[in-house]
Formats: sequence, C-alpha cells, structure tokens
Amino acid sequence: MLSDLIDTTWSSITKIKLILVTNAEKRAKADGLPAGKIDEKPVTYTVWDLARIEKYVRSGQTREDLLIDFEKDFGGAIPVLRASMGDAALESYVAVMRGSQLGEIYEKWGTRLLEANVRSFLQARGKVNRGIRDTLEDQPEMFFAYNNGITATADDVQIRQTEDGPVLVSADNLQIVNGGQTTASIHASRRQRPKRPKARLDDVYVQMKLNVVPPEAAEEVIPNISLYANSQNKVSDADLASNHPFQMRLQEFSRRILAPKGESSYQETKWFYERARGQYPDERGRRTDAERKKFDLEYPRSQYFTKTDLAKFENSWAGLPHVVSQGAQKNFVAFQREIAKEWKKSDVRFDETWFRRMIAKAIIFRRLEKAVPQQPWYEGGYRANIVTYSMAKVAYDMDCRERLVDLDRIWRQQSVPTHVENAFLLAAAEAHDVITHPPEGVRNMSEWAKKQACWAQMQQRDLEYSSDLNDYLLTPAEAATTVDDERKKKAVTTGIEAQSTVVNLGSSFWQGALDWGKAHRLMTPKEVGILETCSRIPDRLPSEKQCAIAMEVLERLEADGFAERVTKVGE
Repeated sequence: MLSDLIDTTWSSITKIKLILVTNAEKRAKADGLPAGKIDEKPVTYTVWDLARIEKYVRSGQTREDLLIDFEKDFGGAIPVLRASMGDAALESYVAVMRGSQLGEIYEKWGTRLLEANVRSFLQARGKVNRGIRDTLEDQPEMFFAYNNGITATADDVQIRQTEDGPVLVSADNLQIVNGGQTTASIHASRRQRPKRPKARLDDVYVQMKLNVVPPEAAEEVIPNISLYANSQNKVSDADLASNHPFQMRLQEFSRRILAPKGESSYQETKWFYERARGQYPDERGRRTDAERKKFDLEYPRSQYFTKTDLAKFENSWAGLPHVVSQGAQKNFVAFQREIAKEWKKSDVRFDETWFRRMIAKAIIFRRLEKAVPQQPWYEGGYRANIVTYSMAKVAYDMDCRERLVDLDRIWRQQSVPTHVENAFLLAAAEAHDVITHPPEGVRNMSEWAKKQACWAQMQQRDLEYSSDLNDYLLTPAEAATTVDDERKKKAVTTGIEAQSTVVNLGSSFWQGALDWGKAHRLMTPKEVGILETCSRIPDRLPSEKQCAIAMEVLERLEADGFAERVTKVGE
C-alpha cells in the first residue's frame, strides 16, 4: 500500500524527509540533515531518540533546534561587515546573500524563521508583495536596488576570519523580524507560474542586517527592532503585540491542544491562532495539494482566529461590549493593555484551561453571528454590536446570580447547547432594542453602542431566562475545581520533566555539583542527601519530588558560579 501511494503521488513530491527512530541517545544539536537526492528530489533525515519521543507524548513539542549552518547546508558561509564597536549594546553585522540561498533556508525552516516577525507572509495580494514577485521574475538583477532587504536577529553566531574578511558560518535561532514578505516571496518564486518566466534566484541578492540578541534581552529588544524596521506594509497595533509572551503561549497551545470531536465532526481538530498576521494563509499555501487537504482537516477554516478576534471574545465576556464596539484595533489595544498588566503580576492564570474556555467563548460568539440574522426581530445592521452586547449581558447576569456558564461543557461539545443558545438570543433581542432606541438627541446608533451609558442601560434590563439554563450553570467553586485539577496534572508533568533532566545529566555531573556545593557551603543537609542520591544514578533513582528540588538547587549553584552544567551539555 505504501509503495502504491508513493508511486501515485511521486510527481507531486518536492522533498523527502526520513525519520530514524533509535533507543540510543541523540547528542547532535543540528537536525534535518541533508542526505543527498532521489530523482533530483532533496532528501533530509531526522533522528528521534527516546527523550524526544517522550517529549512529544507529553506536550507535542517536536520542533527541531533552529541552527542555520550556512557553510554546511546552504551553499557556503556569507561575507559580512561588522557594524558594531566593542562597547556597542548589540553585536551587529551587515551582509549580502543570494536569493537562492535565502529561499533554501525558508524551504527547510518555513515560518519558524518568522516567529519574531510582527506578521507572517501576506501572499502576493498586496501592492508591495506583487512588486516583489514581479521584480524577482522580470528584473532579478535590480532586486538589490529596489528591495529594502531583511532585518534579522540571532541568539548567537559563528564568525570566522578569512583572507578576504569575516564570514558568517552559522546562526543559532535566526529570526527574520523584518523582511518576511521578501523572504517568503523569494521562496514562492522557486515554483514557476504558468506563462511566467522562472525566477533566476542566483541573480538575486538580498541585503541583511543581523543583530545578535542574547535570549535574556530578546523579549524587550526584538519587538522594538520589528517596530522601527517595519515600513513596507502597514503595521497595526495588533501586529506590534505579536511577540508578547502571552501571544507566544497562545500560539503554542493552539498548535498542540486537540479539540474534541464534538457532535458534527468525525475526528479531533485544532483551533489555529494567528499570532502573526498572515500565518494561516502562509502555512496553508506553502503546502502541496495533498498536504493542504491534511492541514484543512487538522485546522478547519471555521476554527481559525486572529488577535483581534480573541480580543472580541474576551472583552465581550468581560463586560466591555461598548469597548468591543469601538472597532477591532481600539478594542485589541484595550485588551492587550489589561493582559500585559495581569501577565506582569502572574502568568499562572493563562493555562490550558483558560485556553479551552476562551475557545468556548469563541464558539458562542460565532454561533451568535450566524443565529442573530435569522431571528424574526432582526431588522438588519448592528449585528456585531448585538452579538457582543448579548454575550456581555448573559455573563453579567450569571455573575450577579453567583453562577457561571459551563464553558468546559461547551468546549467538550464544540457547540452551543440549545438552552444556552436560547439564553443568548433572549439577551440579543434585548440588545437590539437598547441599541436601536438610543436616548433622545442621539441619531447615530453605532456611536451610541460605543458609549458606557449604552452598556449601563443594557445591564439594567431584567431578563427572564428559562429554568432549563440552570443545567448548564456552575458555581464559582465548581468551576475552580477544574482549574485546580489542571494545575495538579501540570505539577505532575513538571516533576516528570525534572526527573528526565536529572537522569540525562548523569551521576558524574551530580557528583561534581555535590562536591562544589559542599565546598562552598551552599546546601542544606536535606539538599546534600538529595544530590547524593542523584550522584548514584542509575543504581538509585531519585523521586519526581527529589528531582524538582535537585533542579532548584542546581539553579542556585549556577547563580553562585557553578559552571559544570554548561560544559556537560555542550559536550
């Protein structure tokens, strides 16, 4: 069967990836290594050891280390000019690379190169992106003159001095923070379009400004680089928030957490969160037809949502329908401001349970968007205002009763139960009345919906909800139980992770840490005993709790100067 599948689809296959599963320990940092060609189709191989498989089973974190070896894998090291002095805040370089080289790098790593960008590829629909495409095809020799190039960051770089000057050999965690459109356009031009000349990428040269940003400074520095470097396409307020840790966590959840089958699906799916503008069409567009069908099954179009969608779902539920009515960008700014404040206090709340309940709100919001226009009282217009006001009203009324809508149940069903939908439609009819009957002297109903006074009037309306709704309500204590259970599971997972790390570091490493800690008198008797247990691996295996303590002790020892771990991991 497999041979038949390969035979029938061979003409549409563009690259081959081999996966080697082994019970040996994989020590090499690089991944996706080249292994020649088969029928002119490039072949790469990836090694999966038991540690990686265990990591996948726990959390789905299967991504390769993003190490770009220009010399070994992408046609040669790149000549660079140092653009920073010894006392500069960042180590910086200016370089020029071939378009074919940049296209090959994107072919392997795709949108992972753009994770620090404020948006992903916006396709060739905009005027700027069409211009990039046309220059690549018609005037490749003029590309350098016409294009602004790319701005990139890296955690670390390897520079080698040659007779002709310094060259960039490799870059660790290379991120294109400006120039994602240029990069993806070059990659897209590798495929010839009907009745169009094939792009001669060896004749294309792209300038690159590269800044080496230490990981501890990345959260603060990289968003500013994105902001000040971006000028080719309009950057919205939502774009500029793309790199906040909250956004990163949300994207990770959306790529990993499987949504239940629900009542209308035959398989589990995922909700695609577009952290950087253009991610969804880019992820879908860079796949073959067969891969695209698989992608559509995993991430249905109806389960794709953006940062501004997220802000609508959350602010509606939070009782801010008048803010939601002010428009996508203003609403997002208000939402992100509050998220930043909460995140700074503690990020614990934004866990997987929070994500699932947010998706439940999305399900309600989108169901109302479809159901409201079908109601006999709906006269057309103001649908967006009616939807956000109805969500806010039900959430507010339930809060006044010290009850909560069972969002976990909606997540499990992946749909809105009839009795719950009826409650929201009851509120929607009231919202329609409030919005379309503004106070005397107010003529613009859209502007009326943006006012706090409009929401205050909606809050005062008394609604008689059906008793059937009670079956879908929880007390705050009942809702908190789910959160507590989730955190207990997470604590277990953290213990497993600590145990895996402790065992992988090995007995000799822990003996060194034990000796160093005792010599510097930095450990309590209990901690000494735990590290003694770790130093006897595999004869004695420390418990998950002991491993968690051992990792805390190690972190403290490292802060006081213990450096053997760096040597151990780098071997």
